[in-house]
Amino acid sequence: MAGGGEKTPASSTQPRKAPTPHASVYGRSSERQKQGPCTFSPSSSVGSKYSPQQMVTPAQPPKSADSRSSPYSAESVGSDSGAAPFDICVSDNKCPIKLNLSLLDINRAKRRDRELSKDVAPFQYLRPGMVLLKRFIKPNDQVKIVKVCRQLGVGSGGFYRPGYRDGAMLRLWMMCLGKNWDPDSRSYGDTRPFDGAQPPTIPEEFRKYVQDAIQASHELLKQCIGAVNAVEELPLMSPDICLVNFYSSSGRLGLHQDKDESRSSLDKGLPVVSFSLGNTTEFLYGDVRDEEKVSRVDLESGDVLIFGGKSRLIFHGVSNMKPKTVPKWLTDETSLRPGRLNLTFRQF
Repeated sequence: MAGGGEKTPASSTQPRKAPTPHASVYGRSSERQKQGPCTFSPSSSVGSKYSPQQMVTPAQPPKSADSRSSPYSAESVGSDSGAAPFDICVSDNKCPIKLNLSLLDINRAKRRDRELSKDVAPFQYLRPGMVLLKRFIKPNDQVKIVKVCRQLGVGSGGFYRPGYRDGAMLRLWMMCLGKNWDPDSRSYGDTRPFDGAQPPTIPEEFRKYVQDAIQASHELLKQCIGAVNAVEELPLMSPDICLVNFYSSSGRLGLHQDKDESRSSLDKGLPVVSFSLGNTTEFLYGDVRDEEKVSRVDLESGDVLIFGGKSRLIFHGVSNMKPKTVPKWLTDETSLRPGRLNLTFRQF
């Protein structure tokens, strides 16, 4: 999700810039387990009739003393431009001893996760224009998404850690697809200011996941609340922007609004579609930028959150992450680092 969020100062001597508003906060723990006013189970999910989302700031490896000599460093804003692209997965050569599960064990673990998911309402109507599709992204598709993001992330225009002119850094690593989003100017462009790299194209399969999720949400609205025109409550959207953010176990994102898209897109309430993969995290959302007045909900690996229409400009954010909650099969098949991978799609 576009926005400021929590920032880390570059050094103790630099002034710390006040965080920019970020995603809104989830409700209290007792509210977390609520399924909303209505829930129902669809006939299928990603990969069949339906398929599988926040802005991610890619983390950078430690810099060498001379890495700051990059020609882009002096005039560019908030980036580890001298460092190699951040790899969201642990390389094999960094793990000398790794006991991989057999394919049989992995498939058993996936089946076990599917069985456990039956105890959770698969679709939750959170508020007008906002729905949560629980574990909507199938295990095999989660693996595919992580691998594609990893491949794109280590290339040109891949993961980096963004920041601001005062030296403060966001507590996440980001890669933009389709268009580049600059956190300092809060605007979109065709290239990254600090290195001139063009954002990779949004994979066509990702677009299909988004369309399937929106279609599934319309089914929810019709069956759950009897919406005569589900498209009016949650408009259709063709994504041309995707912010891919990776949060380490300590990463978070303060309350903010996603309002840097075009005036036409905002006026129409075109939704933001968010995919969560990896560790479970607490998501905050509400009508005001006040963590004491927001609602809270847990986002697990495979969840898809959609907010548009009347909820398009809600304040939202990412609070506490629950360590070691990533599905073991996802780690074994992708070597994803501890943390959370988040993809947020929107139409400019």
